[in-house]
Order: sequence, then C-alpha cells, then structure tokens
Amino acid sequence: MESLFFNIGDKRYKTTPLYERGEERITRVDISNGIVFFDIHLKKQENHSFDIKNLDRMVVITVVKEGGFTISQKGSEETLSSRRDEVNIYCSSRQDFTLTIEAPERCDIFVLCIADFFLKRYLSLNRNEPIDFLYGKIQGEIGVERVDSKPLDALSLHLIEKIIDTKDQQRLHSIKCEHSVIEFMIHRFSLICLVDESIDSEELEIAQRAQRYLLNNFVSPPTIPELAHICATNETKLKRTFKKVYKTTIGSYIRKLRLERANLLLKDRVLSIGEVAREVGYNHQGHFGRLFFETYGIYPKDLK
Repeated sequence: MESLFFNIGDKRYKTTPLYERGEERITRVDISNGIVFFDIHLKKQENHSFDIKNLDRMVVITVVKEGGFTISQKGSEETLSSRRDEVNIYCSSRQDFTLTIEAPERCDIFVLCIADFFLKRYLSLNRNEPIDFLYGKIQGEIGVERVDSKPLDALSLHLIEKIIDTKDQQRLHSIKCEHSVIEFMIHRFSLICLVDESIDSEELEIAQRAQRYLLNNFVSPPTIPELAHICATNETKLKRTFKKVYKTTIGSYIRKLRLERANLLLKDRVLSIGEVAREVGYNHQGHFGRLFFETYGIYPKDLK
C-alpha cells in the first residue's frame, strides 16, 4: 500500500494520466513531495468510482465547476457531497474512502491534496490561524471531515488555471506551480472563519448579531450607531467586540463582503466591471478596482 505523496522520485513535476477516452480525462499531477492535484474532465453520462487507500494526513480542496461527486467513508454511513459552483475544504487523517464522480452531462472538477508536512512549513503557533487550525485538525484520528464550504469565485478559477497551465510551460514547472498553489491556499484559507474559544457568550452573541445583519445589508450598510442600536449595545462595545471575535473592523468586514460578492459576480462574466461595482455598493469603478487589487493582488479586468 503506497502513500498518496512521495510519488515523483527525482523528477520534481510529474503528470500521470489515470483515465483517457477521447476528450475525457482524469490526470494526476505531482508538483512536489507534498502537493498533488487531479484535473478531471468527463462528458459521458456515467459515474466513476475510486477507492482511495489513504495512509496520509492531508487537507483537500475541491472545486466543482460542472457535475459533482460524493465521498463515502469506510465503516461509516455518512456521505459528503460536492456540487456545481462549490469550493469545499476537507480534512482527512488516514481514513480509507470512496470518491464517486457524478457526470450527468459534463464534469469538470479540480482536486488539490496537501500533505500535513507541507502545511507544517507555514505554522504560526497561533491556533486561530487557518493553517494551524487545519494542521491541528489532521493530527487527530478523524475520517473525512468538511471544514468549509463556499461558492466558487472568479479568483479561484483564475488561480486554478494558473496551476493547471504550468504543464504547458517549458521551464521551472515545480516552483511555478507550487507558487500558484500557495496563492490558491492563501485565498481559500483566508475565507475560513474561526472564532477564538476564549470569547464569552455575550460577546459572541453581539458580534454574530452584527454579522448576520451585515451579511444581508452590506451593499447599503447601517452606520455604526445604527448597527449598535440594532445589536442592543453601545458603539464602543460593538466595535471592540466585533474586532475581538472576527479579527477585523466593521468597515473592513463590509469591504470583505462586498469584494467577495464582486468576485462571485465576475465569475459569470455577464455584468461589466462598472455594473459589478455598483451591484456591491461602489459608485466609482476606479475605487472599486483599487480595493479589489489591494485585497486579491489582481484587477477585476484581468479576471474578465
């Protein structure tokens, strides 16, 4: 029985076709001894199942552009599913499971597997950091556990294309691909919301009440005094508590919600950049573009 990782020997970038029939394919790419991704494109109306003998502790990020898949764990009746336009993050600790790819018409899936020893390079010794949280999760004896699920966005698609397109470049495959993978990890891990266990119930209730309201009203958000009134507290306590729970200011959180929504709208490529900006609450396209670049390191026009 072999490990999923340590499969490339002296070659630092290895592509292995697992299934090919016409335009359909399932390709495995080993970037280094800690990162493996699968590029899956299927068109026929049939399912494909793979038994995975997992000897490793790893984090798995799955991106479903079309189709879907399910994960069934050995010895468990629980089934985890991933559907179109979803990005899911799973943790697994040496648990055998079956991956069933569903291809009703067309299936386009990207699966990134990251070994615990790769994550270990970037630990901060702060358990409230996403990488530390994920690393700690897979050090326990767990099966396959979903820890985050969010919609697919334009930046994720852009970064996945960079990862996959590395194979067509002539030089420095491994280091270029690993750099793109780290960009992708930073983006997806930063979207995981972790709450410090030391926060008391009153503080958590105030912060969550504010968050719930902002989630529904970030395009035209209330003022701080208005939000404090909604949350039945004063301005000072609201600002202090919100920052303690979510590690950001209310203003920065509103900007985060707006840009995440813009990121989703850009994926569909229906609205112009100006229309996307106005849709999320920005009247000036230039200002919106600068904020987007400051957050994601790329301008909206480059994603379009």
